[in-house]
Amino acid sequence: MAKRKKLSKKQLAVMEDLFSGELDEQAVLDKHKVSRNVYNRWLADGLFASEFDHRIMSAHRQSTALIARYAPLAAAKLVQLTESDKEETARKACLDIISLPALLDKRIAQPSEPQTAETQQLQQITEQTASRLLAALAQAEQ
Repeated sequence: MAKRKKLSKKQLAVMEDLFSGELDEQAVLDKHKVSRNVYNRWLADGLFASEFDHRIMSAHRQSTALIARYAPLAAAKLVQLTESDKEETARKACLDIISLPALLDKRIAQPSEPQTAETQQLQQITEQTASRLLAALAQAEQ
């Protein structure tokens, strides 16, 4: 039996609708009159699964790029919130700013890169330490 080299028009149409974000999976299958069994066979098919995985990776890259594009704006807004009249809002913004470098370090670090106990201690900040930092910031403003 000859191997297929491309997806059928119906498979491509289903794939397009799955990744357009307008319909959920079952609604897409209903729209194209594809049974769950047929869809499961498609998912087991190497060509369909490969295209499916490719589109998932592409969607992740697009979302990462979008988040990166708006990160400076989000950071600026977070800094503005530290000046809020609402004490709880300002406190949470300060905590987010303090914890942001640790979150970024975790994303940048390679999964295979072992962390030493010293590195882990530097990345963790206790609530008590955060409270002291906030108190120092409040006193500095007065």
